[in-house]
Amino acid sequence: MQDKYNLTREQNVFIARRNIVDYIWKSANLEGIDVTYPETQVIYDGGIVNGLSVNKIIAINNLKYAWEFILENKDIKYDYNTLCHIHKLVADKLVLEQELGRIRTTPVNIGGTQWKPQFPIENQIKEELEILLNQPEKTKTEIAIEVMLSVMRRQMFIDGNKKVAMLFANKIMIDNGCGIITIAQNYQKTFFDKLIKYYESNDMSDLKNWIYENCIDGIDYKNKQ
Repeated sequence: MQDKYNLTREQNVFIARRNIVDYIWKSANLEGIDVTYPETQVIYDGGIVNGLSVNKIIAINNLKYAWEFILENKDIKYDYNTLCHIHKLVADKLVLEQELGRIRTTPVNIGGTQWKPQFPIENQIKEELEILLNQPEKTKTEIAIEVMLSVMRRQMFIDGNKKVAMLFANKIMIDNGCGIITIAQNYQKTFFDKLIKYYESNDMSDLKNWIYENCIDGIDYKNKQ
């Protein structure tokens, strides 16, 4: 699995900033937050959208702050603490304060399947991250996708796991100039169907390849020149 893009970090950050509202809108929709692109743009710009719930507005602003964190902080480690910090950003005011950035201690159900994730264990998560992040035979793109899917399946937090996982993976992608993982609206049903199969089987190969083929955004600067 080759890197689709070979950008500098500055080029990758430029692409992310240029399309940031689109990425936030798609991420919100992926979590079932039914806002339109124009509404997302207004919220991002600090405006007021009549008729939207407070929680939806908070969720969009939280995604904005989380994206700012990964774009503005080049030297943050890819580790458990960063995962927890991203959760604090995306879940602020949406979950109980004592649950922000902390692994969940209550069971959760996954829509569309009878499969239930095990309770997360901090040491296991740290060990798994260490293994996934240190695979010298694999590209950064493949590692980022594997880390994202692993974090999604772990269901570390009481809420917002997909947002946290995708932002964490995009930190890896952007820092290494590999583009941006984003799931377009017309692909979201397929994504969820494949995600459920992955949850149940613990075999990510089909979903990983599908994401690689369909869900990586970027610009080939060499071809443009």
